[in-house]
Amino acid sequence: MPDLSETLKLIADSTRLRILRLLRKQPLSVVEIQEIMEMGQSRISSQLALLKQADLVLNRKEGKKSIYTINTKIDSCSMDVINIACQNAVSKDYKLRDNHSLKRVLQTRKKRTAQYFNTLAGKLGKNYCPGRSWQAIANLLVHCIPPWKVVDLGAGESFIAQMIAQQAHSVTCIDNSQKMVEVGKASVKKHGFDNIDYQLGDIESLPLKENCFDFALFSQALHHAENPQLALREAYRVLIPGGKLLVVDLLQHSFFQAEELYADRWLGFSKQFIYESMQKIGFRNVCVDSVAKEAMPPYFETLLASGIK
Repeated sequence: MPDLSETLKLIADSTRLRILRLLRKQPLSVVEIQEIMEMGQSRISSQLALLKQADLVLNRKEGKKSIYTINTKIDSCSMDVINIACQNAVSKDYKLRDNHSLKRVLQTRKKRTAQYFNTLAGKLGKNYCPGRSWQAIANLLVHCIPPWKVVDLGAGESFIAQMIAQQAHSVTCIDNSQKMVEVGKASVKKHGFDNIDYQLGDIESLPLKENCFDFALFSQALHHAENPQLALREAYRVLIPGGKLLVVDLLQHSFFQAEELYADRWLGFSKQFIYESMQKIGFRNVCVDSVAKEAMPPYFETLLASGIK
């Protein structure tokens, strides 16, 4: 870190002091500093190099651009001197001019972002967007879950259960495959979850007491049930009054090979079947929607149903 005398020498130059004053307000690229101060690149770059050499500023790469910021870790005495100099040693004219130019540069940034999203409007869900993955969105939504007691019916290898367990009070996983339960338990242990319980069981005859859970979930499990209505009834039984059921499954389709390829017992369900089944069992505020459609044959469509006990 620079000593105080070195700091004083550096900020004695009006150009360097103006740069520091700008960077106190906002991280900026070399081009943006040029535009604000109306100076050539070589002059700005040389002054930034001196400030960086003295550890008064830092820079990071964003593609081809170098973004400069104030080094907030310099000693408090040097920082106090810089703050006082920026407030009192820069002329009023330069302050006004730099403030207006900074505002204009930041508005240009916002316009550039807005223009980009204007071109994407109506296409955002159809084209690639960096970081916009279903895993990222799912993790975001998981953090909206209250500290519920959850039962995952037909849990498989516990991928969803482990996501939910980050926020839930507890997650009970039920699956009728001994091997799947073993794999799920091993995965839960490997990732250090102590609030996930795995049990071997049939979703049509749950090994669970009634009125135990705040939230029940079927995720692509119901179409494997021999009697889907019985499985829904069991979910209703183990929920507390006011508890919520969520069903994610395939919309009815005609891809008959699924019976052999995926051991599917049912070729999906119609919205009406799920709606009427949940209503008859006693669920209220039942809602059934189509939420996704695959772009490749056989164009499987996913439905999402919810209801409250």
